[in-house]
Amino acid sequence: MSSDKIFSFDSQRSSDFVFDEKVAEVFEDMLNRSIPLYAEQQKMIGDIARRFWVPGTGVVDLGSSLGTTLINIANSLPDAESLTGYDNAQPMIKRAVANVSAANLSDRISFRTADLNGEPDDFSIGNTSVITLCWTLQFVRPLKRDRLIRKLYESLVDGGILIITDKILTNDSNMNRFFIDFYYDYKRRNGYSEEEINRKREALENVLIPYRFDENFELFKRNGFEIVETFFQWHNFAGFLCVKNSSTS
Repeated sequence: MSSDKIFSFDSQRSSDFVFDEKVAEVFEDMLNRSIPLYAEQQKMIGDIARRFWVPGTGVVDLGSSLGTTLINIANSLPDAESLTGYDNAQPMIKRAVANVSAANLSDRISFRTADLNGEPDDFSIGNTSVITLCWTLQFVRPLKRDRLIRKLYESLVDGGILIITDKILTNDSNMNRFFIDFYYDYKRRNGYSEEEINRKREALENVLIPYRFDENFELFKRNGFEIVETFFQWHNFAGFLCVKNSSTS
């Protein structure tokens, strides 16, 4: 696993964060050092998927990056035959295909190109009971989020779920600053320098746009999901479980 030095003092980066070949090469290390309790969250996602997956239906991961989430879900659901990842970055898809092959799961997991900031009709999802958006929705432009979430709701079978993990904002600006400070302390403990932390923050400023807790709940509810709960929170990171339960509507 290559070490993440993308934002080290000597690195030259464009102003905005891009999922290019350089990022793909170190992305596994970046995830492990930048997302609190990353491995535990992946286990939780697999456990939830196992409880809600409907036999005969598919699993979809939007923003599938290196394929880690799909590999974990495939291992949790040995009977699931169709798991599909969508990503708009070819370097990520290339590495995901290699990771899936190394895990001997190429017969069950496939990848397709999709831009979540494009039109929802540009990609198709059908007969699905588990959809994941892991650290991905925050990169979708706010004006596009309602149509995307509505499409995902309509793509799920009754009783299906949407799992979302993302950065969040708090409802209080002072508390939000506290949480961000705690997060930067976490990154320092994982070996990131002040220069790396500041450079990445600047690169993500116009690309990653988190919502408050209440904004996320309202987004999921108004686009159909009858049940919305949190299953994880670590300061400014959260996991949401959204259930399509037509019997409650």
